[in-house]
Amino acid sequence: MIFNSYEYLLFLPIVFLLYWFVFKPLKWQNLLVVVASYVFYGWWDWRFLMLIALTTLCSFASGLMIEKHDGRRNVQKLISASNIILNLSILGMFKYYNFFSENLIALLQNFGIRPDWPTLNVILPVGISFYTFQALSYSIDVYRGNIKATKDIVAFFAFISFFPQLVAGPIERATNLLPQFLKSRRFDYGKAVDGCRQMLWGFFKKIVVADNCAAIVDHYWPIYDSQTGLQLFVVGILFSFQIYCDFSGYSDIAIGSARLFGIELKRNFNFPYFSRSIPEFWRRWHISLTTWFRDYIYFPLGGSRCAKWKVIRNTVIVFGVSGLWHGANWTFISWGLYLALLFVPYLLFGLKTKYEHDVAEGRWLPTIKEGIQILVTFVLAVFGWIIFRSENISQSVDYFTHMFSKSLLDYHMIDGKRELFLCLILLIVEWLQRDKQHTLQFDGVKMMKYRVTRVFTYYIILIAIFALAGESATFIYFQF
Repeated sequence: MIFNSYEYLLFLPIVFLLYWFVFKPLKWQNLLVVVASYVFYGWWDWRFLMLIALTTLCSFASGLMIEKHDGRRNVQKLISASNIILNLSILGMFKYYNFFSENLIALLQNFGIRPDWPTLNVILPVGISFYTFQALSYSIDVYRGNIKATKDIVAFFAFISFFPQLVAGPIERATNLLPQFLKSRRFDYGKAVDGCRQMLWGFFKKIVVADNCAAIVDHYWPIYDSQTGLQLFVVGILFSFQIYCDFSGYSDIAIGSARLFGIELKRNFNFPYFSRSIPEFWRRWHISLTTWFRDYIYFPLGGSRCAKWKVIRNTVIVFGVSGLWHGANWTFISWGLYLALLFVPYLLFGLKTKYEHDVAEGRWLPTIKEGIQILVTFVLAVFGWIIFRSENISQSVDYFTHMFSKSLLDYHMIDGKRELFLCLILLIVEWLQRDKQHTLQFDGVKMMKYRVTRVFTYYIILIAIFALAGESATFIYFQF
């Protein structure tokens, strides 16, 4: 089941009404969340329910066993490591087995060895990377003593499988989400309304901006070698907005849906295309994943408190793993290494990566310096997304070769102007609301203190969604 479907628009209010008006006790509410989440996830393929159930049970049991052996650090480490290995093995089997197998076969063939290894003809379970990382963080946090192991198995199942963020995040930590399933919740009208606003903007980003951009990108990408350089650059820009609006739109709908049930999820995007540097960009993009890698890989490796060459090594490892997390393809790994390369000058020369103030804080427009920084950062991000979108390394190289040609200055007959205009509208609205948690948060906005203005705004967005809807497509990050 996907958010931008009629099934979800029917599913959500039914669960909402049952949650608040029928299953009022905490345990029954949690049980309803589990059942609803398994229906939501099983909508694609019910067989994958066994995988998420196995991951949940193993992580739940590991937490109890770690706590049971309190004081026996070696035993706790063994239990935690076993759970990590088991879950990563499941993830690796479905997502990476064929990739590593095929590449190893190709390597051995260069030495005259021709192994006859089988490949697996399996479907990648939707969202397996997301719920696996969420389960791993629980086991690791219990081992570290950051959270107590829960004995409430229903609440734990709800934590792992909570349907709004199950298949594409945000990747929640047990320290934030699990306690919310262990205490009574009361309906908060203000939070529910705010959640609906965030969902509305998420649908706009996905259905209007992302899906329209996708039509242009999908049309021109297979025939890139016959296009002008400028057209290819425009396609790269449109894909950058497609992936942003597709993924952040999902996060907005997920966070808004969760608020309807009295649950607060982690913010996942903070207007990344207003960043003034690549390090700032990655503090604002897919926040739940970047902080996951920071806390569970970067810091254990030594973080930035070690020799400079080790800091560079740690950065390369984190971005390499981040690229691999996105998929079993050398383009994703190359994309990750490209990002690591952009970090190197900051690490070598000790350049500032954090800013004391948000961009254009207290002003309508950025300074000339800030404007140049934002533009350069965005262009570097576009180059990265071209690598990300490519089917293989040779295609990405060929794409850049055709783009950086004399025709890069050929502005005649550029397709995608309508989509670029939609992206511009999006940027203007988000720029005006850049100091808010989400775009339709109206606290402190003078114009929006009047009910008639707010209702008018909602109707305009709804009309835009139905009038300008692109061809319905699944969310990009479902494949990860």
